[in-house]
Amino acid sequence: MKIGRTALSATLALALVACGGGGSNPPPTQGGSTPTPTPPSSGCSVADQINFAGAVLDEWYLFPNLLDNTVNPASFNDVQAYLDARVAPARAQSRDRGFTFATSIQEENDLINSGSSAGFGIRLGYDTVNNRVFVLEAYENANGFAAGMDRGTELLAIGTTSANLQSVTSLMASGGPQAVVDALGPSTAGTARVIRFAQVGGTIVETTVTKSDFSLDPISDRYGALILNDGGKQVGYLNLRTFIVSDASNQLRDAFQLFGSRGVTELIIDFRYNGGGLVSVADTLGDLMGRGRVGQVWSETVLRASKSSENSTELFQNEVNALAPTKIAFIGRGGTASASELVINSMIPYLGNNMALIGANTFGKPVGQFGFDLDACDLRVRAVTFQTLNADGNGEYFTGLASEVANTCRANDDIFTPFGDPAEASIKGALDFLAGRACAAPITGAAGQTAQSVGGRELLQPERPNAAQYEIPGLF
Repeated sequence: MKIGRTALSATLALALVACGGGGSNPPPTQGGSTPTPTPPSSGCSVADQINFAGAVLDEWYLFPNLLDNTVNPASFNDVQAYLDARVAPARAQSRDRGFTFATSIQEENDLINSGSSAGFGIRLGYDTVNNRVFVLEAYENANGFAAGMDRGTELLAIGTTSANLQSVTSLMASGGPQAVVDALGPSTAGTARVIRFAQVGGTIVETTVTKSDFSLDPISDRYGALILNDGGKQVGYLNLRTFIVSDASNQLRDAFQLFGSRGVTELIIDFRYNGGGLVSVADTLGDLMGRGRVGQVWSETVLRASKSSENSTELFQNEVNALAPTKIAFIGRGGTASASELVINSMIPYLGNNMALIGANTFGKPVGQFGFDLDACDLRVRAVTFQTLNADGNGEYFTGLASEVANTCRANDDIFTPFGDPAEASIKGALDFLAGRACAAPITGAAGQTAQSVGGRELLQPERPNAAQYEIPGLF
């Protein structure tokens, strides 16, 4: 067994002592003395895996008083069901809304190390009122994009052949979102589906699309890092899809090199679908916005009282391409969670009134997970084990960040306008804030309800997501 730190979101850096043999290290942790690992299980039966998961929770869970210790492990034949039962009291208090989960070591390591996933390479959301399914974004190196799907594309019908196409409307009516998930087939390379879809502009396409292995590019080459001209002022626009791919740190450095070369002092950071990833990537992004703040507090990591020796403080580090932005507009929605929220929260003490949240309230996830491995079973238990605080000691945004950020502005997610376009509703709202123009209305209401909520649409998510879908909800 090995342990490392993640946050539906998350890692820090410094390898911990491991026991149990074989397998790759999960993301490492930073700070404090090396903890004593949970004893490994001696076998790989479902009972052994459940016992392992229980030992992890008993030793490491952030909210030990919110564990249900009356749960009988023998009553379960599934690790995830057992975990859900044990953390039910924390879930009832909105402190663990699906954050503790079991996943595959191999799948998650492939995702972190190379962005590897299998699918069409599209992120899908469904209209909660009219039962329509749309592409919210498309990965350029995958087969969905090659077939003509992109942001704003509507899926109309799905089948294994042209002869058995089922309309999305009928699928949603008969079985809800899961029926559409089932129709799209398993997340394995080689799975083919005939899909009829409508492109933005109305062109109807019917073609066979095959799922294949592709790499998740965290920053799109099309719109990930752009310079927007707002009345002669140069504004840096960054669209970060996910923190979970380790190469995102290097891509962020390249983006900030571009911004610096153009003399940018104001930024739009688009996190609208970003459910988190590696804390190490979040730390890099903070460092790139921290010129002049090296050595000051970026964030604090706090574990349960019995593990307080593992608490740590992350300081701003020197980055060659770092900027000292004077104003930042963060674009967020209900799907904005974890490492994304860590970045926003950590900038509050330093920018105050010179930053804003544009779009809708964020999800509300100020906690993160360590990864605990049972190598022989390809089992990694991601258990909530730490909370992050900013330099002011604030980190209780379980209801989202709208109440924490000094300025908020409600804006739609206009999926029929490309990312990076100044006319897109949320980007326009961000430009308005940076320019001092009036905001339409502040963000009000509850948190994002679910990590998949994107305002009027929900990210399409299987009942049992794979490793990539845990970190990038809506991915197919």
